[in-house]
Amino acid sequence: MKACTLSKRSSLKFFILTFALATPFWMLNLVVKVEGLPLNIPVTDLMLAFMPLTAAAILVCREEGLSGAKRLLKRVFDYKRPKNKIWYVPTVLLSFLLFSLIYGAMLILGRPLPAKTQIPFQKIPFLFVLFFALAVGEEIGWTGYAIDPMQKRWSSLKAATVLGLVTMIGHYPSMIVQGRGLKWIAWSTFGITALRVVMVWLYNNTGKSVFAVILFHAIHNVCRATFPADKTHNPLVDYPDVHYSVFAIVAVIVAFLWGPDTLAQFRYARPSV
Repeated sequence: MKACTLSKRSSLKFFILTFALATPFWMLNLVVKVEGLPLNIPVTDLMLAFMPLTAAAILVCREEGLSGAKRLLKRVFDYKRPKNKIWYVPTVLLSFLLFSLIYGAMLILGRPLPAKTQIPFQKIPFLFVLFFALAVGEEIGWTGYAIDPMQKRWSSLKAATVLGLVTMIGHYPSMIVQGRGLKWIAWSTFGITALRVVMVWLYNNTGKSVFAVILFHAIHNVCRATFPADKTHNPLVDYPDVHYSVFAIVAVIVAFLWGPDTLAQFRYARPSV
């Protein structure tokens, strides 16, 4: 992305506009109730997810014109950006590893798990399409618009941490409507902020591919929705300390191995000759 383009962008304006657009939907959360959605998300969240995209499109139209908005939207499928295609391995498989580690940690710690579970494999294609669309709505804004100006100003680790906190603020109203307590929200903030570090790491190492982040985001939510649970017991909800601590540990490993400045300089890479 050209430096002159980045210089026109204001992440702060983007955050303010995104939250302003989201406010009516947060209010609707108080009166509109639909049960049975994946992850028990409020129905208005299906619309809220597209507010970052909407805000980014509005700002880019003002800053770069309609052609700039078209370029931004094309990044949904910028899958050719990674020079080293091996980075699609963690993009696709890391979420499976994360949730396997969570399950294993719960077994080791003796946390009760559902006695009988059934993963709805037949629903996975539908869930993937749904979560991919929702990830497009979020990541065109958070990743496609906001993160690069922040990385230009700060280190990648700091930029990812700040962005993670901002995205979590946007989820607080829905969490409150879902009846989450302060302890659960605190753990969620800790873990999702750490997960944003992982997402920026993938972004920077895939040639700044928004598609890669969207793909990771979608697969991550599919894994969450299909994690072993029953109608009364969802371990991801019941044990947020285990759930989100795993995310944090992985984020620390990523920051240590690839460096906090760029999250893209592997500590043990062989020097070029």
